[in-house]
Amino acid sequence: SLAVLQALEDGLKKADADPSVKAVMICGENGKFSAGADIRGFSSPKRHGVALGPIVSLIESSEKPVVAAIEGVALGGGLEVALGCHYRVAHVKARMGLPEVTIGLLPGAEGTQRLPRLIGVPAALDMITTGKHIPATEALKLGLVDEIVEENTIEAAIRLANKV
Repeated sequence: SLAVLQALEDGLKKADADPSVKAVMICGENGKFSAGADIRGFSSPKRHGVALGPIVSLIESSEKPVVAAIEGVALGGGLEVALGCHYRVAHVKARMGLPEVTIGLLPGAEGTQRLPRLIGVPAALDMITTGKHIPATEALKLGLVDEIVEENTIEAAIRLANKV
């Protein structure tokens, strides 16, 4: 939603400007990272304000480490947010993917560029063209996530952020 995008932008800019902040952790709410955009908004008139692509670029360009704490799902735009982060920690039961292709859309926030850079072209093409969701264990093998945990993902992401 526009509110979530605006909150991400405001939070990142505030963290970057605050010298007492050493790292940033991005997480979802209620055991979910992000299922991506609400496609019902695609048919509404042109939205003004923030867009996902520039927010992901803002995350990626942060001089402070940004860690994603992925619980539940990171799909579509949610995965693209995670791809913009410098590190990703996922719960063992998390799933990730770019399912928008199954309804005729291509990932629109540079996921088609960031994913191949991270996991290689063959694996990225498979994810992008099929829309399949991969489990955290496969994401770790591919290099999509840096760590998987069975305990509290947020605490693990904070530990990683403090370490880096």
